[in-house]
Amino acid sequence: MSYFNNKVVWITGASSGIGEQLAIQSARAGAKVVLSARNTSNLDRICSSLPGKDHFVLALDLENSANFSELAAQVNAKYGRIDMLFNNGGLSQRSTAAETPLEVDRRIMEINYFGNVALTKAVLPYMQHQKSGHIITISSVAGKFGFFLRSAYSASKHALHGFYESLLLEEEKNNIYVTIACPGKINTNISINALNASGSTHGVMDHNQETGMPVEECVSQLLKAVASKKKEVLIGNKEILAVKIKRLFPRIFWKIIRNQSPT
Repeated sequence: MSYFNNKVVWITGASSGIGEQLAIQSARAGAKVVLSARNTSNLDRICSSLPGKDHFVLALDLENSANFSELAAQVNAKYGRIDMLFNNGGLSQRSTAAETPLEVDRRIMEINYFGNVALTKAVLPYMQHQKSGHIITISSVAGKFGFFLRSAYSASKHALHGFYESLLLEEEKNNIYVTIACPGKINTNISINALNASGSTHGVMDHNQETGMPVEECVSQLLKAVASKKKEVLIGNKEILAVKIKRLFPRIFWKIIRNQSPT
């Protein structure tokens, strides 16, 4: 994991789940970690437990991107560079398309897509100037196909693929790498924090998450993919096979997927 040694690594959604583990494992690999989320008390706790001392807590709300250029300037001023951006923060969904009001769709898209892209655009000039960098965005298996109770969530993740595949091609000349990660069922609180049709939190740990891949293993696989400069990585158990089945055997895919539990 020498790829991360002495690198400045900025992680959104770092207060729990995949983001927390990214902070822990990248710090263990020698990175200087910038931890961002809304919950700064959790960030402070995590930051104080990390090996090394040159880490930084920076409050950030993906729903309000007006100050992202200022935040990027703060990180660059502190370290003199930004080597990696992990766009991990986001919000899931547990409601049908028909029952979900448009304002909930818009909020999910604002956080998962526009907030994500806005931070990348704030960081990109620094990476272009230094002629190096690596941007990692956390999509989902739901970014490869739609699924029950995930219409807005899946749409936001599909949108990330279009943006970051384009960015990958455009920024190759600047030695900037892009990795799109597509986790499947991972044991995190994503279902608890998901939005329901009223825009409130779902508040339930789904069976799919409870029995999913341990988050430590997910992040270990992700960091190995980043160090290998993979353009895309699928992470999970047997559920990730659905991506290949859809591509190779679409009729079989639709028969299988309609019988899968949404929770």
